[in-house]
Amino acid sequence: MENYVPNIFFAIILIAGIGYFVMNVRKLIRNIKLGKDIDRNDRKPERWKNMAKIALGQYKMVRRPISGILHIVVYIGFIIINIEMLEIVVDGLFGTHRVFQEPLGNGIYGFLIGTFEVLALLVFVSVIIFWFRRNVEKIKRFWNKEMTGWPKNDGNIILYFEMVLMSLFLIMNATDVGFQEAGAGNIISQFIAPWFEGFSHDQLHVIEKTAWWVHIVGILIFLNYLYYSKHLHILLAFPNTFYANLNPKGQFTNVASVTKEVKMMMDPDADPYAMPEEGEDEGEPEKFGASDVTDLNWVQLMNAYTCTECGRCTSSCPANLTGKELSPRAIMMKTRDRVEEVGNNIDFNGGEFKPDGKQLLDDYITREELWACTSCNACVQECPIGIDPLSIIMEMRRYLVMEESAAPQELNMMMTNIENNGAPWQYSQMDRLNWKDE
Repeated sequence: MENYVPNIFFAIILIAGIGYFVMNVRKLIRNIKLGKDIDRNDRKPERWKNMAKIALGQYKMVRRPISGILHIVVYIGFIIINIEMLEIVVDGLFGTHRVFQEPLGNGIYGFLIGTFEVLALLVFVSVIIFWFRRNVEKIKRFWNKEMTGWPKNDGNIILYFEMVLMSLFLIMNATDVGFQEAGAGNIISQFIAPWFEGFSHDQLHVIEKTAWWVHIVGILIFLNYLYYSKHLHILLAFPNTFYANLNPKGQFTNVASVTKEVKMMMDPDADPYAMPEEGEDEGEPEKFGASDVTDLNWVQLMNAYTCTECGRCTSSCPANLTGKELSPRAIMMKTRDRVEEVGNNIDFNGGEFKPDGKQLLDDYITREELWACTSCNACVQECPIGIDPLSIIMEMRRYLVMEESAAPQELNMMMTNIENNGAPWQYSQMDRLNWKDE
């Protein structure tokens, strides 16, 4: 029985780690579904192409070559290296050691592990460069005012995680005497092995097993850390790009009931009591626009959870560059914070949301931020995974205008003129063509 204790302990850790991850994924899905329904299942060939090109191919990342190429190295390396998790899980559950080495042979097995080692080194070097750019070079987009406290620490914690996991993988191989003696696949670890020359065989075995255990436990911790981190985009980038808005970037959404009213105003012969066409809203919505996260649609909430906080949107935002309060990244971060708050409220109250006297508008996102936006779509264009901060801004503006009549004075004057005169200028329709007589 004593021989099975490590295997039982491993199984408990594995089940607990995966179980906690599944619980958080279910909570994540529940929180995203707090948003309103929206149909994004059309044009599926385009959506699959979008996902393959942006999430898998990462073609938008390399627009900034240094960070883009380094990110691709980390992305590919981390995914491929974790294929070895299959062998670690089998060894942990059944007490074997490098269970795939014998059936695959030193040739194939050595090639696989050798590839993993090279990638581990590349990932480690890339992460060091990322850390240097973030903490020593202090690239401006990582030091905006919203990037303090947890957001700032979160970026570094992930980098430390990756450094430690890659180091443990190489140390595990370097101290495995049998693996080193076989000489198959130890492309990088052979240069680390001499660091441990003074240790006995038993001591090397202890170091190897310690590195093995910390490595697997570290991966499970990292897996469950994702939910609380900006690195949730590792999982959400794929659905986020699939369900992205495929319409032209300058095309805004219309409220069906408002569109119907406008059409009736423009067509004197329209029947106001006509039955709505299929797919058309039958009446006015409960609320125009959005003042809280439950007024947004589920794709917008998924956008908020997917945000990588890279700051490419903010660094390209003309409003932000001219000193305005607006930061598209902060819009996504604040939306996510509010969704989390609502979700925790539901959990605390047994599955029911109890009003907390707070909302996304004013308590998280200020009116000054919303009206600073020029709706230029630079943030949408720059986002490497297809997030749309502008759609949230426009929905909240719609609420301010249509529910509170709280637009800035200049806009109110323009809209009054359009309503009264049919033009933004303050003169009657009869005088609109007087310019041609000048």
